[in-house]
Amino acid sequence: MIVYENRIKDFLNDVVKDEIVTLLETNLKYILGIKVSYSEKRAWDSSLKELALILSNSSIEKDLIIALEYQIPSTSKRIDAFILGDKEGILIELKQWESVKATDLDGVVETFIGQNIRETIHPSYQAYSYYRFLVDFNEYIRKNYLLKPVVYMHNMRHNEEILRNYENYILLAPIFFKNNKKELISLISKLNPPEKDILECIENSAISPSPKLIEVVNSMLQGNEEFTLLDFQKLIYEKAKKLRKGVYIIQGGPGSGKSVLALQLLAFFLSKKKNVRYVTKNAAIREVLIEKLAKDYNKSFLKNLFVSSGSFTSTLKEEFDVLIVDEAHRLNEKSGIFSHMGENQIKEIINSSKLAIFLIDEDQIVTFKDIGEIDTIKEFAVKLNKKVYEDELNTQFRCNGADGYLEWLDNVLEIRKNEKFYLNTSEYDFRVFDDVSEMEKSLLDKDSAIVAGYCWEWVSKKSDEFDIKIGYFKKKWNLTKDGNLWLLKNPLNNVGCIHTIQGLEVEYIGVIIGDDMKYIDGIKTFPENRAKTDKSLSGFKKLYNKNQKIALKKADRIIKNTYKTLMTRGKKGCFIYCTDKNLAKFFESRVNR
Repeated sequence: MIVYENRIKDFLNDVVKDEIVTLLETNLKYILGIKVSYSEKRAWDSSLKELALILSNSSIEKDLIIALEYQIPSTSKRIDAFILGDKEGILIELKQWESVKATDLDGVVETFIGQNIRETIHPSYQAYSYYRFLVDFNEYIRKNYLLKPVVYMHNMRHNEEILRNYENYILLAPIFFKNNKKELISLISKLNPPEKDILECIENSAISPSPKLIEVVNSMLQGNEEFTLLDFQKLIYEKAKKLRKGVYIIQGGPGSGKSVLALQLLAFFLSKKKNVRYVTKNAAIREVLIEKLAKDYNKSFLKNLFVSSGSFTSTLKEEFDVLIVDEAHRLNEKSGIFSHMGENQIKEIINSSKLAIFLIDEDQIVTFKDIGEIDTIKEFAVKLNKKVYEDELNTQFRCNGADGYLEWLDNVLEIRKNEKFYLNTSEYDFRVFDDVSEMEKSLLDKDSAIVAGYCWEWVSKKSDEFDIKIGYFKKKWNLTKDGNLWLLKNPLNNVGCIHTIQGLEVEYIGVIIGDDMKYIDGIKTFPENRAKTDKSLSGFKKLYNKNQKIALKKADRIIKNTYKTLMTRGKKGCFIYCTDKNLAKFFESRVNR
């Protein structure tokens, strides 16, 4: 979407007259409906004046095209600046950072953003990901135009922190510092003025996946048994292939193969050159799937296919052919870090696509913000004149295929009453431990991980202290070092939580049940015992002051759903430790060994 386009000579004039910020603000409001913050306007003023100094150099052709804040088609991402010549151009990511610190996370640095030091994407990775998207999905650029992504750090001199450990990304999108102005000027001066409106050619180009992208995704899934369709997965897959418009709601419990089905549908629609995305709110699922699939391929091939559920706040009606929404129960109303963007994620996804496929399990709603319920999806589908189709994945492939274990969990956690009063451990390896260290020892020689209810503060985020201390057992929450990829790196070195394990699985899962769930004449939940650093129950106190009964009922559902989700991450077994000894005795009393 074109927000600002001009010849360089006219851009320089807009900067000299101090009109460029006002023009951008006005255009964003009327073209994209985006209200610009004061901090963003200050960033424009600083960065664009620095860019103008570069472009005013006499060696640079003033009839080159400059485009600012260009919204990438089918996304809410905006490119800071394009400098476009006849047959080639430069994509520039502008950063006014003055300091930066390297991290142990791939493609992630720390810098001062929004009044705090925060983790954020490395600018070279950011610039290259935008370039990669345009090459992979824009036919005009792919076939007719050569783009080069770069970063201009105009407030920072040569800095080792932003270079250290990020060489692979910097090779793809070089960084020009404050003391590299001559090199950047030299790069731009090689461009020749265009003979036609290049930006219009880019804007009007067909959006379709590149043959290379299709080849990469198909080769990743073929022959990989982990992603083979079985039983009802295959049946629903064949039904979905025939759909062109509408809303397809697919229910499925833990281990029913929702993610496998989603991946295979992604590959199919890509092969048909459809504008398709795999959508999920949970960043851990996206990162783990990309890591598993990528192997020897550049991950950037996949990053633009796996997107957040908050990516559709400003996309056009039916801009996508297909949106495949995994873990749809985790959809929120608002988007963005501060929940201030958009109207409703369900509505936006349905509106943005010809066909929206929702894979859902309402028993995995685990926060106050989760709004992904089947009735809500249907309501929006009707309002947007979309036909609704429904199916259910009713075969369980995780937990040793033991549907009985899931029924028993529903009963024992008092989520849903049924006749599965006792669990036979010949069906599924379930054990209760009095000592969490002994539980850990029992998991050491297995494909396993330890997770816990969020009842311990995340102190290691700002210190070197352990978060979870139970006797000799001392661990940190997983995000401290390995981030969302902890499950693939060192799963027993740290402890995972609901936010980084939901939708994923291991052979054996160890679960620490904290003080938010106890046994006192039945299963009782205690929302006040959740850690303050966990936002799952954000909104509980406000609702409690209005209606105690409704607040407690909602919190009870979330806490029980959380433990059910954690206790169904193991394909072969689940080992538990309870901080409440009466709860441990209760679980043990409901097991036949």
